[in-house]
Amino acid sequence: MEKLKNKKCVPCGGDEPTLSDEEIQDHKQEVPEWEVVAVDGTKRLKRQFKFGDFQQALDFTVKVGGIAEEEDHHPVLVTEWGKVTVTWWTHKIHGLHQNDFIMAAKTDELYSDSM
Repeated sequence: MEKLKNKKCVPCGGDEPTLSDEEIQDHKQEVPEWEVVAVDGTKRLKRQFKFGDFQQALDFTVKVGGIAEEEDHHPVLVTEWGKVTVTWWTHKIHGLHQNDFIMAAKTDELYSDSM
């Protein structure tokens, strides 16, 4: 099976179903450091990344923004001194789609490359 980080996001028209709990658990095996959280009943993937200072956190934020633009799938990014919190979910379906796990895997790869 092709790794999530090597896949591309597919356009989401809004009529796709959200992932089932079983599908979420299957995908989560590739991104184990991400937590599934619910905000107003909407499941999301969330992870906090740690850095040595604000500039490193800011540089990482810009890199995540770059891959978000490439894939046309955009997260919530919170940049603070020494940390960046990234949250992925698919707005159009109010929940998790495979695209979110693809982007989580790509984000993990960016972090590994920056450390």
